[in-house]
Amino acid sequence: MPDHAEPLILVFNAGSSSVKFGLYQFDSLEVLGSGLLDFSGGTDSHRATLTLSPRDQSPQRLELDAPDYGTGVRHALVALGTSGLVDKELRAVRAVGHRLIHGGEKIRTPVLIDAAMKETIRQFAHLAPLHIPAGLETIAACEAALPAAVQVGVFDTAFFADIPPVAYLYPVPYQWYQDWGIRRFGFHGTSHAYCTTQATEMLGRQADDSLCLVICHLGHGSSATAVRGGVAVTNTMGYTPLEGFMMGTRSGSVDPGILLHVLRERGMSVEQLDEALHKQSGLLGISGVSADFRRVELAAAEGNPRAQLALGMYAYRVRAMIGALAVTLGRIDGLVFTGGIGENSVLLRQDICQGLECIGVRLDLDRNATARPDADIAQDASAARVLLIRTREEYMIASQTRQTVESQEARAESQA
Repeated sequence: MPDHAEPLILVFNAGSSSVKFGLYQFDSLEVLGSGLLDFSGGTDSHRATLTLSPRDQSPQRLELDAPDYGTGVRHALVALGTSGLVDKELRAVRAVGHRLIHGGEKIRTPVLIDAAMKETIRQFAHLAPLHIPAGLETIAACEAALPAAVQVGVFDTAFFADIPPVAYLYPVPYQWYQDWGIRRFGFHGTSHAYCTTQATEMLGRQADDSLCLVICHLGHGSSATAVRGGVAVTNTMGYTPLEGFMMGTRSGSVDPGILLHVLRERGMSVEQLDEALHKQSGLLGISGVSADFRRVELAAAEGNPRAQLALGMYAYRVRAMIGALAVTLGRIDGLVFTGGIGENSVLLRQDICQGLECIGVRLDLDRNATARPDADIAQDASAARVLLIRTREEYMIASQTRQTVESQEARAESQA
């Protein structure tokens, strides 16, 4: 049985199709266990798969009746309480850290979550409809189950606070930015921040202000970030997580004239267009098979021409944006692949890197085929290193949650 007196941090990372979570010791940040709540068919299916993986033990897998994220998280909390990792009532959980995708210009650091902060977060729900509602449901479930724990929000957009105006402004009327706050923000910041730190260590170039990285987080949602000297220069996502790469169900960047056309000439409503761009496009929309990259790869290997087209489009668009980011930086010292797809698809990494020799990227095919994260999979003679890194978003959230709680306690003591 666990030592109930030892304080713990529980982390929830609510994404667009799943909720990842982890349990950490407060003082050491040692991970005790992790889990995945997978809504593979979407929450409309009313089913989810819960996988709980205690450290040094075999994973436990449960099929759940979970019509929404909140219900799924409540199941996950019950499973934690019966796993032996923590006391049944979860009293040892001192703080809960939540990944929240969008904080706009208002929230640039981790924050304590109270009623007022939840209302602020809710203001960004229309900008990240696949993430913010899921995050708020997760918070509500944790508040109900863990009333004594401190709730902390860690925001993806914070890593991009230093992007310059030439990169974050759109070439639309400037008044749109002044009055409505329309600008590029950038997303997957927690993952990009972790990979930035890990890449600098792998390359032995810590505190090197000249180091230029392009980090590709490829998953159900995907983005790339240009990083110089540890600071984000720009990200392929924009005002919302809809911009940039082709994704699982999201379109990524498209000609805005297309959107005007389907609204004016094809009778599509704003709601229908929103649904199409967020949930019916990307890999699913092109392949007609699935939003799951693994299933599309399998269908392509079996000769499905639309699945093959979808994979080709995906690699093409990632490759093109890597080139644009490399030019933005002036050069590229390291190309990083991370995220569920980036870490696991050998063929995708190979397809993306074909043609990037012009910017110094030379992939070693044998290393690419056999390596496991964290590894350098570039040829020895490659000017730019190609790094395969397993992202640790939950660890980053745990670390920032602890810092936030300790800072709050220090302020309280100084004011006493």
